[in-house]
Amino acid sequence: MRTELKLLRTSTFRLAAVYLVLFAVSVSAILGYVYWNTAVLIEQQTDDTIAAEVRGIAEQYQQRGIAGVIDTVNRRSQDGSGALYIFTNALGRRMAGNLASLPVEAVKQHGWIEFSFPVETSSGLERHTARAFYTELEGGYRLVIGRDVEERRQLASIIRTSLMWALGLSLVLGIGSALLVSRNFLKRIDAITGSSRMIMAGDLSERMPITGTGDELDRLAGSLNEMLGQIERLMSGMKEISGNIAHDLRSPLTRVRARMERALVSGSKEDYRVALRDGLNDVDALLKTFNALLSIARAEAGQAREGLKPVDAAEILSGVAELYGPTIEDAKGRLDLELQPGISIRADRQLLAQAIANLMDNAIKYGCARGSNEGPSVTLRLAGEGDKAIITVADHGPGIPPEQREHAKERFVRLDQSRSQAGNGLGLSLVGGIMKLHGGQFELDDNHPGLVARLVFDRLETGTRAPGA
Repeated sequence: MRTELKLLRTSTFRLAAVYLVLFAVSVSAILGYVYWNTAVLIEQQTDDTIAAEVRGIAEQYQQRGIAGVIDTVNRRSQDGSGALYIFTNALGRRMAGNLASLPVEAVKQHGWIEFSFPVETSSGLERHTARAFYTELEGGYRLVIGRDVEERRQLASIIRTSLMWALGLSLVLGIGSALLVSRNFLKRIDAITGSSRMIMAGDLSERMPITGTGDELDRLAGSLNEMLGQIERLMSGMKEISGNIAHDLRSPLTRVRARMERALVSGSKEDYRVALRDGLNDVDALLKTFNALLSIARAEAGQAREGLKPVDAAEILSGVAELYGPTIEDAKGRLDLELQPGISIRADRQLLAQAIANLMDNAIKYGCARGSNEGPSVTLRLAGEGDKAIITVADHGPGIPPEQREHAKERFVRLDQSRSQAGNGLGLSLVGGIMKLHGGQFELDDNHPGLVARLVFDRLETGTRAPGA
């Protein structure tokens, strides 16, 4: 009973019921029109035939008198046309015709009448219905001219019954179809509701069921599953970030507390000075971590999108190369700069420079070839490929294994080869956030040996010039 009530309350059933009512009204109007016209046509044909015969006998009466009427009635009564006649005198005695007696209805009224009369058939005596015209002539003579309309009435009854059955079957089939469709729809909605409750209970791995039909519910479920996948990834990232933040903050805070405790115990001014100096360094590192997190959040949220303007990419890369060139030289390394002029992209100048600077920092830290005493070898390149502008930072260090490259873009991720270097694991994540803001792509690839980091932007048309270009 509860399931039936749920079916009746579904929007699918209500919509189907509305369509069914409209369909029933339309079908009733059409079938009623057909029936009405059929019945009227049959009756009109009968009346026209009787009226024609009345006119013919009236002409005989005018030309030949009573004898002409008797002769005509007797002759037409025997022609097998199914016409009914009776001609009586003033006393009601039959003088001609094929009816046994004057119908009772003829005594009550003049004009059109309907009456029943006996008919001998193979199955016995039956009562048929006749439609006739009754009139009186001079001298009290009475004349009834009619037709047996039993077959036509039966035909009209059959049509009427068929129309009622057709309407009834339409209603039954319509209601059955509405219940069936509502049941299937309700099953799918219940399945989605069940999945939703499991997700709300904390099972983020649950997904909306997809039947594979490709209908609107499948498309909705697919979109919801993509959203749930994104939410699950974000929640997993949040859990990982929370753990990493707690881990990365615990060490410097523990060191600050230990130094302060030692300084308080010793009471030495030198210990105070050392504790404050080292504590400031740890606090600066913490502030740098939080600033990086804020920058990533702003970039991923698109808050700096209003700063996107056409810029000369070669100009920005030249400035970064000029900044990092002396650092690489001091480390006994080499910086190769390959710039294709005339490439404009839509970007935030400061954020783009920061992304390239982060990649340069990584290349300087990890760009030294294994077993070599030489410094890092870094290549900074700008090239156009079709409608794309590609900025490349390449080194010849150990690189990143293919299966770890996407993981390396996440926050606070530090691979084994980077544990010995200072850092917070936010550099590549910040680059990814900046590229998301710019609608570009951030790719990591193999440099054989080393690592290639690519920033792919949409290239502006030639007619769009950057400020100062």
